[in-house]
Amino acid sequence: MQKLRVKYARRGRLRFSSTRDFGRALERALRRAEVPMAFSAGFHPHPKISYANGAPTGTASEAEYFEISVTERVDADAVRAALDAALPDGLDVLEVVEAAPGALADRLEASAWEVVFRQTALADLEAAVDAYLDAAEAPVSRMFKTGMKTFDTRSAVVTMSAAAAADPSCAILRMVVRHTTPSVRPDDILTALRAVTALAPPVPPLVTRLAQGPLHDATAGVADPLAADKAAAGS
Repeated sequence: MQKLRVKYARRGRLRFSSTRDFGRALERALRRAEVPMAFSAGFHPHPKISYANGAPTGTASEAEYFEISVTERVDADAVRAALDAALPDGLDVLEVVEAAPGALADRLEASAWEVVFRQTALADLEAAVDAYLDAAEAPVSRMFKTGMKTFDTRSAVVTMSAAAAADPSCAILRMVVRHTTPSVRPDDILTALRAVTALAPPVPPLVTRLAQGPLHDATAGVADPLAADKAAAGS
């Protein structure tokens, strides 16, 4: 049995689709693309697909991942093209590789995020970033299945900076956030920013995950989680 690792993007209006919505669309696309899916055993067999650290509903992403097992050897590039054509616009398959040994989830250590603040001055965002980074802690509370929980967002933020946007009425926040338990989501950090700095944009920011993967210590950036798979395929 061959296992494939798939990188895809969630763009435009499809950023409002949940992991469950994507799962339904994916299963239909896999059938249309005639991918020889492997199924679980038992009375209710289902495709052997596993999803890895999906972005929150409402955020766009250029770096979502899932794994799928197939019953016969396939060409990864051909699967990418067929699956991309079968999925709706806005769910775009970027890369398909054959899985090498090692768990993909273990490589997803951090995410790089871009947040576009509309109708916000760059100077205001820069001041907010400075105040947040100077804070020892930046706690928020969120409801979990087990009840309300308060946790710190500051310790998960590896880097954070403000930058000018092409539109002078906007400002851009870029940050690398370590994957923790409980997970610190972009909306948690935005909530903490409001609490610490009173930053209150008049319209909701647009959030996009640019990358997720191993944390690169030398640059505090995020490396390609599929690099080991591609290296094994080329050896």
